Formats: sequence, structure tokens, C-alpha cells
Amino acid sequence: MTAPPESRISSRRQERRARRTRRGRRIRRAVVVAVLLSALGSWLVVSRPTTGAPASAVASAAVTADGGAADGGAEATESATASAADSALAAAVGALDGHFAVTVTDPASGASAAWGDDSFVTASIVKVDILAALLLQNDGVLTSSQQAAAALMIEQSDNTAATTLFDAVGGAAGLDAANATFGLTATVAGTDGFWGLTETTAADQAQLLRVVFTEDSPLGPASRAYLAKLMGLVADDQDWGVSAADQGGAVRLKNGWLSRDSTGLWVVNSIGMVEYGGRSLLVSVLSDGSASEEAGIALVESVASTAVRSFAADPG
Repeated sequence: MTAPPESRISSRRQERRARRTRRGRRIRRAVVVAVLLSALGSWLVVSRPTTGAPASAVASAAVTADGGAADGGAEATESATASAADSALAAAVGALDGHFAVTVTDPASGASAAWGDDSFVTASIVKVDILAALLLQNDGVLTSSQQAAAALMIEQSDNTAATTLFDAVGGAAGLDAANATFGLTATVAGTDGFWGLTETTAADQAQLLRVVFTEDSPLGPASRAYLAKLMGLVADDQDWGVSAADQGGAVRLKNGWLSRDSTGLWVVNSIGMVEYGGRSLLVSVLSDGSASEEAGIALVESVASTAVRSFAADPG
């Protein structure tokens, strides 16, 4: 698990920042329009068959940094704050077209906001879950061959390596058991070896990110650091998605993309940690129904940028 030379990390971060700048120019118009429309008020939040609904259930699950409210009054205040943050997020992303769900969390304060509670298939973002499950089962100790497979699976999104490690955790049953420990209540592992067809929600992916990036986790510090390191070294051509919202140049992420055989439409997902306004934020964006991979990426990046801007403007 030796870290790569600092020069390699610095070079990759510089390249990523340049790519994010170019991507930002492409989506700036859509983001600006969405943010301006959000200022017009909650009347923009309408019921549409192609977009998610505000995740009020997720809002009620938001907790303080220490894991709970001190009393009933504090709990009510917290719930109201979460609802306000959700409403602001809904006003911002509700103007965007597409079927998606998004969560933004500030692990330092415990504040969070969410839009959409539909289930989506994971595609390759489940690879973070698979590695987390393997680390959980083995108390953070992996063999050299497992470490090699883990690097390929996260950095290159290698499917053969993912199958090897999915089998190592016990397949669907093993992943489901680990997810019960992680607190993922709406995630069901894909069966018959089809790990990419695992079903999940944006709220569950937000919880998985907490498992990876916060101390409130069944994983030990070394395991979390290992996962975060690999997520910071994804291949250059896969450094898109939630990174569109990053300002700090030290993104940790994993993306997933999949064309459905039945429809030819694309599933495109992105999860990770970004830096915005001097804060580290956990962001999950799930989507499906895009006509092409490129359209799905553009949607995910627009959603991520809009959601993070809204959250930063009014974090709750």
C-alpha cells in the first residue's frame, strides 16, 4: 500500500484541475441558469416524471456531528434545518432535466441535503463498496494479490479485478452482510455475479461515503486512508463527475457507467469527496435514462455543480 511519489500526485491534480476548468466552461451556462432559477422560489419544484422527488425521508435522517440531538427541541430544530436545506437544493436542481438523485453532506458539521429517493443500479461505483466490504472482513489486512486487484478495480475500474474481489467477499450475500454493518439500508447486491446491477439510492451512497471518509465508521483509520488514496488516483480519463464541483484539486471519487441492454440508455453515477469554499463535502449523484454516455456525464456534472453551489450558499 505504498503511496505513489508526491510528484505523481501533484501532476495528476494539476491535470485534473485543467480538465475541470474546461468542463466548467461547457456546463457553466446550464449551472448558472439553474442557480438563477432557484432564486425565484419553491414554485419551481414541480412533479415531473423524469426527475426525482425531494427526499424528505433522507432529511429526517440527518444528524448532528456527534450522532444525535441533545433533546426533543434540538431534534426538531435539526429536522427543520434539514428540510430547509432540502428545499433549497430542490429549488436548484429541480430545474434540471433528467432522472437523477443527489446528496451533499458536510461531515464536519453534519449538515446534509438530498434530492430524489429512487433506486438506481450502481454500475462501477459499487467497486468502492466491494473494497470496503473486503477491508471490513479482513480487519484491513489484504494480501499482495488483493492489493493489486484493488488498485486496478478503483484506479482503472477494471472489471476482472472487481469480479475477483466480489467473489472474495462472498458475492452478493457477503456484500449485503457488509452493507448491513455499514448502515446501507436500501442497497441490494446484484446476484449471479452481476455486481454492477447492485441497486442503491443516493442516500445509501452518502452513507457509504461517511464510512470511507469519517471516523463514524466500522472501518479502521488505515482502511479508510487506503480507500481514499485509491479514489484519489483514478485514471485520467475517468476523472469526471463530482469533480466538476471541486475547487481544491484533491478530489477522491469513483464513477460508474453502463449501457442497459434492454433500452440502450445509459446509467451514469459519481460519488466522492470534493473541496468547495474551504470545506470537504461528500457528494453522490446517481442517474439513468441518458441517451449517451456523454449526455449522462454532462447531466451528472451539472447536477453535482448545481447541488454543491446551492448547499454552500445555504448549508443549513
